[in-house]
Amino acid sequence: MDRMSLLQDLTSNMVSAMKSRDKETLAVVRMLKAAVQNAQIEAGHDLTPDEEVAVMSREYKQRKESLAEFEKADRQDLVDQTKHELTVVEKYLPKQLSVDDVNKIVQETIAAVGASSMKDFGKVMGAVMPKVKGQADGKVVNQAVKAVLSNK
Repeated sequence: MDRMSLLQDLTSNMVSAMKSRDKETLAVVRMLKAAVQNAQIEAGHDLTPDEEVAVMSREYKQRKESLAEFEKADRQDLVDQTKHELTVVEKYLPKQLSVDDVNKIVQETIAAVGASSMKDFGKVMGAVMPKVKGQADGKVVNQAVKAVLSNK
C-alpha cells in the first residue's frame, strides 16, 4: 500500500499541531480522526478511499450548515472558529470542482442519458453524483441539473 491512509495522515497532522501548539487545528484534527475511527468501527473494516472522502464530506457539510446558522445568529466568534475548521477539513477533501466544471459534467450527462425534461431529474442526478463524488456539493449539482433541464 503506497498511499498513506487518512488515519495516518490525521495522526501525523495531530502530532504537528501539538508540537506547534496550534490548539484550534489540533481540536479539529482530533474531531476528524474520531469521525473516521467511528465510521471504521461502524463499517467493521478499514475504510476505502471513497468511504474516507464520504466521512470528510459529511464533516465539511456539517460545518457549512453550522456556519450559516452562526452567521444568522450574528455570532462572529463562532463564525471565525467554524471558518477555521472548514479550512482544516478542506485539506483532507479532494480538490473541489468549479461551478463551470460541474455544469459541463451535468450537460454531458444529460446528453448521455437522453434527458429531455424535469421528469428526468432523478435519472440525471443519479448519473451525475457518482462522477462528482466528494468533489462538488450536492446543492450545486442539484441547481445545475435544474437549470439545464428547465431550459429544455
